[in-house]
Amino acid sequence: MADSYVRVRGAREHNLRTIDVDIPRDALVAFTGVSGSGKSSLAFGTLYAEAQRRYFESVAPYARRLIHQVGAPKVEDITGLPPAVALEQRRSAPTSRSSVGTVTTLSNTLRMLFSRAGDYPEGTAERLDSDAFSPNTAAGACPECHGLGTVHRVTEQSLVPDPALSIKEGAIAAWPGAWQGKNLRDILAALGHDIDRPWRELPQADRDWILFTDEQPVVTVHPVRDVGRIQRPYKGQYMSARRYVLHTFADSKSETLRKRVQGFMVAEPCPVCAGRRLRPEALAVTFEGQDIATLAGMPLGALAELLRPTAERADDEVAPTLARDLVARIEVLTELGLGYLSMDRPSPTLSAGELQRLRLATQLRSGLFGVVYVLDEPSAGLHPADTESLLTVLGRLKEAGNSLFVVEHDMDVVRRADWIVDIGPRAGEHGGQVLHSGPVAGLADATASATRRFLFDTAPPAARTVRRPAGTLTLRGVTLHNLRGLDAAFPLGVFTAVTGVSGSGKSTLVTRVLAEAVREHLGEGAPEAGEDAAEAGPMARAQLTGAEGLAAIDRLVRVDQKPIGRTPRSNLATYTGLFDAVRKLFAATDAARARGYTAGRFSFNVTGGRCETCQGEGFVAVELLFLPGTYAPCTACHGARYNPETLEITYRDRTVAEVLAMTVDTAADFLADIPAAARSLRTLQDVGLGYLRLGQPATELSGGEAQRIKLATELQRTRRGHTLYLLDEPTTGLHPADTEVLLRQLHGLVDAGHTVVVVEHDMGVVAGADHVIDLGPGGGADGGRIVAAGTPAEVADAPGSRTAAYLARRRARPDAS
Repeated sequence: MADSYVRVRGAREHNLRTIDVDIPRDALVAFTGVSGSGKSSLAFGTLYAEAQRRYFESVAPYARRLIHQVGAPKVEDITGLPPAVALEQRRSAPTSRSSVGTVTTLSNTLRMLFSRAGDYPEGTAERLDSDAFSPNTAAGACPECHGLGTVHRVTEQSLVPDPALSIKEGAIAAWPGAWQGKNLRDILAALGHDIDRPWRELPQADRDWILFTDEQPVVTVHPVRDVGRIQRPYKGQYMSARRYVLHTFADSKSETLRKRVQGFMVAEPCPVCAGRRLRPEALAVTFEGQDIATLAGMPLGALAELLRPTAERADDEVAPTLARDLVARIEVLTELGLGYLSMDRPSPTLSAGELQRLRLATQLRSGLFGVVYVLDEPSAGLHPADTESLLTVLGRLKEAGNSLFVVEHDMDVVRRADWIVDIGPRAGEHGGQVLHSGPVAGLADATASATRRFLFDTAPPAARTVRRPAGTLTLRGVTLHNLRGLDAAFPLGVFTAVTGVSGSGKSTLVTRVLAEAVREHLGEGAPEAGEDAAEAGPMARAQLTGAEGLAAIDRLVRVDQKPIGRTPRSNLATYTGLFDAVRKLFAATDAARARGYTAGRFSFNVTGGRCETCQGEGFVAVELLFLPGTYAPCTACHGARYNPETLEITYRDRTVAEVLAMTVDTAADFLADIPAAARSLRTLQDVGLGYLRLGQPATELSGGEAQRIKLATELQRTRRGHTLYLLDEPTTGLHPADTEVLLRQLHGLVDAGHTVVVVEHDMGVVAGADHVIDLGPGGGADGGRIVAAGTPAEVADAPGSRTAAYLARRRARPDAS
């Protein structure tokens, strides 16, 4: 009889301790353990990497040579391993051109339906190609907005926020500061404009020319200088405020400048396509009386109903065939609770859980069997009600003859597994051992397992006293996305959890509306922690009819899960500022001073000390043609990042590369007497990141790890006044034991007099909050309302709340969720 196990021998990838383990095929296998224990190193770094390597072995010689660049996993032998498909959490933010339709490939089929079976205007000579219905191609994109649907414009109000000021006093706020701004004002004076009159008193024709002209006249300027300075005339060329803003936003290499000018821009629907993104000839084609932009904007559930009559026709014409395919694929998405999404919904507006389920649904329709699906925390970002749907879909993939290897922290998913591989006992160098591999019940005997307590402990959680609010921050008449005229009250000085199913409006309310209102009150134009506003571009703003209680907030800190960098050059040490202290230590050594090395010599981002082959990244990009690109260690420095001369300098017998290779825990001992480094390292340990290496590339960090790095960076700063902390699903990617560590920090902030608001699905976190705001009852158009608010006990008893039953169970026993 054929062996039904995948047998791993001698796995030593990352922190794995030369482990042997047998894993059944055709089963749902959960890989568990604290963050950094080595479970992903086994599931992805070993099993999936070996399946990928074997795939390369089977293809053309040209592709096979890439194996040597990518590298093979460190393992002695693996037998019984089928082909594998990986569904990892996306580390980078998707672009604005990516949408639900492109992620699921539904848009391809819809475009084909319009191309082949659409109703064309009378007199049309030939049918359009399917590319003509895509806003992402030159053939289909509206020429005015290039298929984006919005155009970035400037207005007099955005460029001149205070018309009471004169040009000399800085009325044109969009202009640059310092000499360049003075130069433009002097040029206007030389052109004969009055720069001393209040802006509002200038003739409208003059104001329009100053702000919007495309002319760039050159005049002789006679500058007025301080007494004693040379008064030398020069030739100056004028540039209007609009031209300056749009040119800077489009072409400047300076992130700071781009973020500054973005504040003077407004996003408007494209005047040519009215936001529909396509050329007129594509929009003239209809199906069931509607154009493709209308169908792409419908909720998927409603789109399936519109297509169903066509799909149920018995013939094999093009329209019924394509409609049947669309309806069948949409039904899978609806089953996963995503029927409220529309095909044109931009991917950047989706939560991690929504994206994960979209990709999972696509795999379910692929029809593969005999495959190992390696999934990275598929329950991440899911409400417990959505997790039920996820388990149903995973069951169907298994029934189709596939194996499911799932890295998972959600104990409900783990309980439903056929087999569990628990790695530990702790993180980093203190982990990497198989504590249990077998049926779930057998983990009860693994005394060293950190997972065991959360899987089997049925004692009710200890009662805690709910904090009393120090005040209330109230937002009235909130309107944005699916929030319509909503009133929301956030108690101050307490820990608040905002809950609800995916798409109910949680993130919109907290990370957009609440954050915008507080930032506007504080007069902050800069983006919050982790937000790359210049890339995101201008976004729709929330509408409010009123806000009360904002005066109590002195500072806002928003911490999200966006990457801290997109290449291996960005890492933990550079992001937190810790590496500045390390470089100064090396520069202060006698050997470095004797050679004239400054702190810059020990930076891998500048020429001098770095390895020039990889330019200090330690890795080189490897393009895999028809597969996603990857990174491989540099062949010159082997990942050290520095040239040999720099590595001759040591501090306490360690090179700068060896310090970067240390874990936070190791470095905390090594640098314990260096105050500038010790504080950073201590806060990283406090949020449970002691296992990460200082130089670990940002590309290897999960969203949860990136968020905790940002939180640690904030925690090490001196806090004055009342700070509002906003966190979006901070427990994503965390083992329950790590969640306890994180919660101690967050509750410590509240005990220090601050306010913490989290968007959260973990019922353990919600049960331990002081206040709960539950949105729903469903997602999309069925959500956007507050269905319950109050203490956890009050919300657990609330009728009409989909969260209530799960919260009640969690309050009764800690392992339920």
